Amino acid sequence: MKNDLLKNKKPEIRFLNEMQPVLYDQEWFKKIKKPEKFAVYYVYRGLKRKGDLRYDITIIPGKMFGKEFPKTKGHHHFKTPELIRVLEGKAFYFAQKGTGNSIKESYVVEAGKGDVVIIPTGYDHLTINAGKRKLVMANWISTKAKYDYSFFDRLQGACYYYTKNGWIKNKNYKKVPKLNFKKPLKGQVVKLVNTLTS
Repeated sequence: MKNDLLKNKKPEIRFLNEMQPVLYDQEWFKKIKKPEKFAVYYVYRGLKRKGDLRYDITIIPGKMFGKEFPKTKGHHHFKTPELIRVLEGKAFYFAQKGTGNSIKESYVVEAGKGDVVIIPTGYDHLTINAGKRKLVMANWISTKAKYDYSFFDRLQGACYYYTKNGWIKNKNYKKVPKLNFKKPLKGQVVKLVNTLTS
């Protein structure tokens, strides 16, 4: 990661109190005295632009949420895919698709430094820091992208949580399919992304 790209840039910070609706370990949350000052992750938006595409960098420290691994809040894009590259650390990119609390498909992509992942249009998705150190990732997305966080808020997160005990189903969902595991992208598309994000 080029540190000078972030120099003098102010990130958007997601704090723990904003994450409370999607956390697995609610008992742990109750013990945190000042969740409004507990920084969960940092997003630097618009560091580069190419046409109507925007380049962002997100940093997720390796702070556990009690029994759950650190993650982004999760959201849904309307008509907009997202291209992601891991710059440092280890990530799980979780995605699900369904209607209401009945999910038809759920999958995870495990990615490390240099790996590239695409989140297709129409999927609810989130990022999990699956390592002990900070996770740094970059993404390209349309400047016209709209974000909806309300779905995960209503159901206390995605249909699976990643915890110290592995993957656990979210009981607030009526139907949860088997979790599939996919690999990051390979080949020419990775070379292209590396050029764009280096």
